[in-house]
Amino acid sequence: MVKRFFGPRGKKPDTLFLCLLVFLTVFGLVMLTSASSDLAQAKFGESWYYLRHQLMNGFSIGLVGFLAGFFVYYRVWEKFSIPFLLFTLVLLALVWTPLGVHLKGGERWLSAGFFTFQPSELLKLSFLIYLASWFARSKTRSKSFFGGFVPFLMLVGAVMVLLIAQPSTATAIIIFAAAFLVYFVAGARFHFLAAAVLIAALGVSLLVYLAPYRMERVLTFLNPSRDELGASYHINQALTAIGSGGWTGVGFGKSTTKLKFLPEPIGDSIFAVVAEELGFVGAAGLVALFAVFVWRGLAIARRASDMFGRLLAAGFTSLIGIQAFVNIAAISGLIPLTGVPLPFVSYGGTALAVFLTMSGIIANVSRYR
Repeated sequence: MVKRFFGPRGKKPDTLFLCLLVFLTVFGLVMLTSASSDLAQAKFGESWYYLRHQLMNGFSIGLVGFLAGFFVYYRVWEKFSIPFLLFTLVLLALVWTPLGVHLKGGERWLSAGFFTFQPSELLKLSFLIYLASWFARSKTRSKSFFGGFVPFLMLVGAVMVLLIAQPSTATAIIIFAAAFLVYFVAGARFHFLAAAVLIAALGVSLLVYLAPYRMERVLTFLNPSRDELGASYHINQALTAIGSGGWTGVGFGKSTTKLKFLPEPIGDSIFAVVAEELGFVGAAGLVALFAVFVWRGLAIARRASDMFGRLLAAGFTSLIGIQAFVNIAAISGLIPLTGVPLPFVSYGGTALAVFLTMSGIIANVSRYR
């Protein structure tokens, strides 16, 4: 029983991947300390408030998740993929009950008494585990129209509807993109992939057209000066913070925008704080760090001993990379603002715990290459 749970004796895990993970996590906690100290002091009279909550509700739980992912044989997750996904979907539906917490104009949080968490973050983990298991069980499923493509669209579509209803549009798009890459790695036909992209593009366009606040974000992206004190305020302040950092930054902890001017400095805008305090060199270094992390994760996926491990590592790595790109690109003015956190860096206990758990599973896959 114990052997089936922990699996056969594996090789040495990918050392570079683990080093990158440690560096990203430590860097994130350090930058959160800088980005949050003044804000925490102003709001709660305690400079360490946000860091303490991140350590208690994110890092500590995430460390347990990482250890579970690292030591539990990755194929064990395949056996629990269906109940885990169903459990997460139930949690996702509970946000519309009295257990849900209405924050920031949406129904995205659940209250667990002494802390709140986002079921959509947990869905990133369970949904990709299920997809990896589903495609791995049949070598021909990814190439079949009625046996693979249609059920894939129906499953992804159902999940997207639940997320968009919250609304968590950016999260829905990120999960779809990661699921699409899992489908690609599983061996989907090119015309299936092209059809999925077309359907997704039409769906996103419709969502933007039907929701004024989404349309406002697109218009602001196209013309940041159209409403400088309203819809364009966030992106303009972020770009100001990034630009004021210059090549080497104003110095750690010396950002002048994070307290009074920059919205969400500990959330989706934390990359702007990094760029202001550490400059282009620091911001480019962080981007490079994510790029190497993704490259190493995909290398682990490529060398995996079976299809389930390959899809699992590819899915998790892709999701982390896509979310990092979306956050950095949005706050840099390259795409419309999204509101998603920067993996391992932004404040958010549920997100940090999930990303650490994913990383532990990727590291476990690397032991059986």
